[in-house]
Amino acid sequence: MTSSSLRPSYKEAQERLLKWCQNVTRNYESVKIRNFTTDFADGLAFCAIVHHYFPNAFDFNTLNRDDKQTNFDLAFRIAEEKAQIHPLLDSDDLIHGHLDKKCVFTYLLTLHHGLKNHDTNKHLRN
Repeated sequence: MTSSSLRPSYKEAQERLLKWCQNVTRNYESVKIRNFTTDFADGLAFCAIVHHYFPNAFDFNTLNRDDKQTNFDLAFRIAEEKAQIHPLLDSDDLIHGHLDKKCVFTYLLTLHHGLKNHDTNKHLRN
């Protein structure tokens, strides 16, 4: 078996990443993730994912679905400050442009890889 046959297909990778997103956001009633486009359009899904790993970084319950700019900026800033995950997406582009599925997928994959190690140390965080 070659190493390429051990790698999941793009579709399998999408399904796995979607399940991870759903798992880490399951306790956030205002966030329901079924896709990589419209369900991320207001920034709350990104915030919920980051908040799951850094619950003391901000008060998720004060966020407003209509304040997309603040939501995107907050999620990207906290991910960068707390986990050194550079923002691959630009909030202005997400708000005023087209929410590209592959770009969102790529950033979420980066979040997944950058945050998975933080989960094991969750009980040690303030």
